[in-house]
Amino acid sequence: MASAADQMATNISLANFSKATELKKRIWFTLGALVVFRLLSFVPLPGVDPTALANLYEGTRGGVLDFFNTFSGGSLERMSLIALGVMPYITASIVVQLASSLSPTLAAIKKEGEAGRKKLNQYTRYGTVGLTAIQGYFIAVGLEAFGASQGIAAVVEPGMLFRIAAVISLIGGTMFLMWLGEQITSRGIGNGVSLIIMAGIVAQLPTTLANLFEGGRTGTMSPILIAGIVAVAAGLVLFICFMERAQRRVLIQYPKRQTQRGHMQADRSHLPLKINTAGVIPPIFASSLLLMPLTITQFAGQTTPGESAWGDFVITLNQYLTHGTPLYMALYGAGIIFFCFFYTAVVFNPEETADNLKRHGGFIPGIRPGKNTEAYLDHVLTRITVVGAAYLTLICLIPEYLIARAGIPFYLGGTSLLIVVNVTMDTVTQIQSHLLAHQYGDLIKKAKLKGSRR
Repeated sequence: MASAADQMATNISLANFSKATELKKRIWFTLGALVVFRLLSFVPLPGVDPTALANLYEGTRGGVLDFFNTFSGGSLERMSLIALGVMPYITASIVVQLASSLSPTLAAIKKEGEAGRKKLNQYTRYGTVGLTAIQGYFIAVGLEAFGASQGIAAVVEPGMLFRIAAVISLIGGTMFLMWLGEQITSRGIGNGVSLIIMAGIVAQLPTTLANLFEGGRTGTMSPILIAGIVAVAAGLVLFICFMERAQRRVLIQYPKRQTQRGHMQADRSHLPLKINTAGVIPPIFASSLLLMPLTITQFAGQTTPGESAWGDFVITLNQYLTHGTPLYMALYGAGIIFFCFFYTAVVFNPEETADNLKRHGGFIPGIRPGKNTEAYLDHVLTRITVVGAAYLTLICLIPEYLIARAGIPFYLGGTSLLIVVNVTMDTVTQIQSHLLAHQYGDLIKKAKLKGSRR
């Protein structure tokens, strides 16, 4: 039998949505912030020639720049103020999170509650500024050097003044996006940083679909192939929705407690363990590591066979690490599996969970508290992580195969699909929770009115 909360959730309709004025304000604020993000992606850096930059970017297709350009909504391709997007903030957040799990000092700060969380957030902001400054400087130097090697004047006046201006502009753009994401989280709907990344990915979706159907119209792609691509994409979305909601519930039982009527009652609950605990972190890390050598060789300039031993090595490396090659897909899958286990071990600590259960009197039926509970949780987590790693590998390798065989654009990879589906599901869940809270508020008001009449 469904609970009262489940029955109320099924009664959510458009009529209830129209009455939720606070929810509508949050949605409008979120949409307005995303519009500001898209407008900033068309504001170029000072001292950059947009036309020459477009010609220069064509020479770096398929590298790690193309990967990060996806998350910035094309800002890196246009070299705008927010060219780096929120990737420095995400990298700093991951580093701080990993350090808080490995360093005893940061782990003690993490246990301080709200004050510790604010300190870690401050460290994350400092790390974001440092990473943005380093990446911005290398981008400015790379624009000057790579443009000169290709005979393209992408920078109007190269020099230290341009580098300083580029670094300051990129820091300002990234910090503004970080602030905008925090505002969306507090005053809007959903996770602000995730919504900004999803907006950048979705912004390129119309161009992708137009190119896809244009290929069918001109005859470069058969209608059967286009229908198959659409069917595979729909199937992957449904599979991602199913797997992201999949859980392994571990039964937790608490000692019997005496009620007001004198009966002894035992409380039961569940410890939910997600199948995909690591989220989208493993594909992002694996892609970055694999595409980094290819991008470095692209920036190093073009080489001819037989010119030198280094030139032959670069050419061989580019051939074997191209998208869709067996070696690339094998290394990509191995990287996803490795980072899936590594990040899951960092995020979930079986020893800490077992200690918390023992401290509150909870236990798993048939398992003794303490070390036995820790070993059992580690065993269960390892088994479900195998399933989660296989799921992530499958989702990411199928689009890579389609990219290589059917010529699908690079930004329709499995990582982009995972981010879009996960953020959409999280946003819809938050909207439902706001509507449910609004319905509870109406019920409380009606109950108070009835009580006053009595």
